[in-house]
Amino acid sequence: MQFEILVMQDRSKRYKKEAQQSSKETLNIAEAVEKVKSFKSVKFDQSVECVLHLGIDSKQADQTVRGSLSLPHGIGKKKTVIAFCEDSDIEAAQKAGAVEAGCDELIKKISDGWLDFDVAVASPRVMGKAGKLGRVLGPQGKMPSPKNGTVTNDVPKAVAEFAAGKIEFRNDAGGNVHVVVGKQSFETQKLIDNIEAFVSHIKKIKPVSAKGTYIKKMCISAAMSPSVAVNY
Repeated sequence: MQFEILVMQDRSKRYKKEAQQSSKETLNIAEAVEKVKSFKSVKFDQSVECVLHLGIDSKQADQTVRGSLSLPHGIGKKKTVIAFCEDSDIEAAQKAGAVEAGCDELIKKISDGWLDFDVAVASPRVMGKAGKLGRVLGPQGKMPSPKNGTVTNDVPKAVAEFAAGKIEFRNDAGGNVHVVVGKQSFETQKLIDNIEAFVSHIKKIKPVSAKGTYIKKMCISAAMSPSVAVNY
């Protein structure tokens, strides 16, 4: 309790006011979305985020919840994507939206310190070479992996999907999964659709070894505003 008081003391007057407006009760998705959309005291279109606290043991590899998903209405933001691929796929990857595509030269560019991109997609045929970037891209969450759909035989398709805002997710050490589900300016129904699609997907990939209550808590919030508990 003392920690929570100290945290609130560090918040802005605007945040404290919105926190008072935020209901302490758990709301249904539509009510929660409307509440989050009402927090508009900052001068930019805030991203809306959804957090699920899962009943998993994050220390167990077979209980990792990880993947990628294209939401019905996107997230209101395009991502910068690169592609590790063979020469024959470079042109198609670039047409699909990759800002950089190739293999050896791209690997060297990144090794030399260039990291100005959000997502890296790779063909399985070049992962042997791209794998050497694990120490650089791994800590940033940018290393291609089959588990989140960034290692694929159809590089152009993956580039197009991620450039359009396909989300990636992975539980943290506390068992939480955190993703952006849109913008405050989105219509209420579009945010509802995106949230429901995300929750439905998480339910479908529940680890077999996870026991007890799977989704323990769900909250949504705008990036710079208080969270609202949701009755899922």
